[in-house]
Amino acid sequence: MNMSKLEWATFAGGCFWCMIEPFDSQPGIEQVISGYTGGKSVNPTYEEVCTGTTGHVEAVQISFDSRLFPYEKLLNLYWQQIDPTDAGGQFRSRGPSYQTAIFYHTEKQRHLAEESKRRLEASGKFNRPIVTQILPAAAFFPAEEEHQNYYKKNPDAYAAFKEESGRAPFIRKYWKEKTHR
Repeated sequence: MNMSKLEWATFAGGCFWCMIEPFDSQPGIEQVISGYTGGKSVNPTYEEVCTGTTGHVEAVQISFDSRLFPYEKLLNLYWQQIDPTDAGGQFRSRGPSYQTAIFYHTEKQRHLAEESKRRLEASGKFNRPIVTQILPAAAFFPAEEEHQNYYKKNPDAYAAFKEESGRAPFIRKYWKEKTHR
C-alpha cells in the first residue's frame, strides 16, 4: 500500500478491545491501534486512564486508504459498534474513559462525521438523543502491547467479553447483523 495515500481516523467506542476487530480485516485498512486520546496527560497508562482523571478515552486509531475504504464507510461501521445514546460509557464499561467520540483529523472528516450523526439522529433508530461527540483529533498514545489486537491474542475471552458486556446483543438488536468473532 502506498503510504502517502493513507489517512487517519480516530474513534472512541468504549472498551478498545471491541473496537479493533470490526475494522481490522476491511480492505484498505492498513492498521488499527488501541490507545488513549483526548486528555491532558502524556503517555498515560491503562491504569491511569481507568481512573477517569486523565481526560483520555480509550480509542482506536485507524490508518486507511480512502480510495479502498472511504471515511464514510468507516463512520457507518463505527456507528454499528456503539450505543451512541449512552453518555456514561459503553455497555458494562462505565465512566468517562469509555465515552464515545469521533475525533476528526481534517475539516472534511468533521463535515462527514457531523452529517453521518445527523442522518443517524433522523433515522429514528434510537429513541434517545445521540450523545457521541465530534471533536478535533488530539495526541494519540498507543496502549500497552497486551491491549493491541486483543481479539486475536485471546479469541475466546474476547468473544465472551463482547457477548457478556452487552455489546454483541446490542449490535444484533439494533443492526440485525451477526457480530464478528
